[in-house]
Amino acid sequence: MNDILPPDSASWEWLEAKMRSVLQRYGYANVRTPIVEPTALFVRGIGEVTDIVEKEMYAFEDRADKHGQAEHLALRPEMTAGVVRAMIEHSFLRDSGRRLYYFGPMFRREKPQKGRYRQFHQMGVEALGFAGPDIDAEVILMGSRLLRELGLIDGEHVSLELNCLGEVAERRAHREALIAYLEQHKDSLDEDSQRRLYTNPLRVLDTKNPALQAMANGAPKLLDFLGEASLAHFMGVRAILDAAGVAYRINPRLVRGLDYYNLTVFEWVTDKLGSQGTVCGGGRYDGLIEQLGGKAAPAVGFGMGIERMLLLLEEVSLLPAAPTPHAYAIVPSAQGLPQVMVALEGLRAAGVTVVLHPGQSSMKSQFKKADASGAAFALIFGEDELDQGLVAVKPLRASPEASTEQFTRDLAHVSDWAAELLNA
Repeated sequence: MNDILPPDSASWEWLEAKMRSVLQRYGYANVRTPIVEPTALFVRGIGEVTDIVEKEMYAFEDRADKHGQAEHLALRPEMTAGVVRAMIEHSFLRDSGRRLYYFGPMFRREKPQKGRYRQFHQMGVEALGFAGPDIDAEVILMGSRLLRELGLIDGEHVSLELNCLGEVAERRAHREALIAYLEQHKDSLDEDSQRRLYTNPLRVLDTKNPALQAMANGAPKLLDFLGEASLAHFMGVRAILDAAGVAYRINPRLVRGLDYYNLTVFEWVTDKLGSQGTVCGGGRYDGLIEQLGGKAAPAVGFGMGIERMLLLLEEVSLLPAAPTPHAYAIVPSAQGLPQVMVALEGLRAAGVTVVLHPGQSSMKSQFKKADASGAAFALIFGEDELDQGLVAVKPLRASPEASTEQFTRDLAHVSDWAAELLNA
């Protein structure tokens, strides 16, 4: 787990603002759920034989109540199950479907590595109560729009992979064929794959073990077991993406790491971050709401890791520079502070970011701090200027063709010249 401090925190705020801008343009509203939920919620929702539940979840027993009963609780390892629980608890899908997004910390006790932490942060979207391929496509288009506006698609730093997992009966038929195939290769399977052979064989295909890639590539493909309805749904998603000019690759081994997915699944992957290449992923999970005790309803969504996304943006030099103030206020004498503070409030009301030098120090020291702040201007509140109701404005970052000459402005009408500081 790690602290996020300035100036790094500015990159987080920038990315979150970009994300909110895109999500809100698609009509998605913010939802916030507790960090702690009953352990059973994730066992039922994610699946007992997933790595998250078996190895990574922070689960604990709460203090016993007066009857000696203790709750089994967990720090949320992902947020879809919590959002679904909230929709059921508050009957939020009773009248119509919901388009939701969230930001927040998640917790998994996995091996620390670059870009992965035991407390990590995700942005995610959930479209609940909508059954058609149009909503699958909308969610993918929204993710694509965000990645494009971040510069990652046009720069060819990420690519989209698609698959269809079909419905329960189709997966059951494929599962039988897959187990029979894997049994023929049982001696070559690693420990993880042998453990999953009969409990979650689909996840064996998602192995990252290089020695198992040829075996996984030769396994029966779920796409070959899909019925007419599942194929029609998948072709409907693809038709919209094709019309929108969204490039993708069909990856028949793409299964995602959670048990609740069906039909469409997708991931944006990169080769810039080593073997852990997924930066965003999701899919349809039509059975989860009923599985968690609600009335059956379709749903689709995705999650995007904030740390991973920032790491990728840094790797390909797409992170913006840390923000700097428009102006830095230099005050030689404390006697003028009341007048100075009123003027600075007027500038801030007009949208100017201005930093006041703390305490008293020499002019040389204050100018040094002003320059180090990255501000475009120094506002010099000297005694002579204040006596005349003026402030001296000195450009600190003027372009070669612009003047670096100091000039004065009227303190009584700061809103009249605030735009000069904003537009420099």
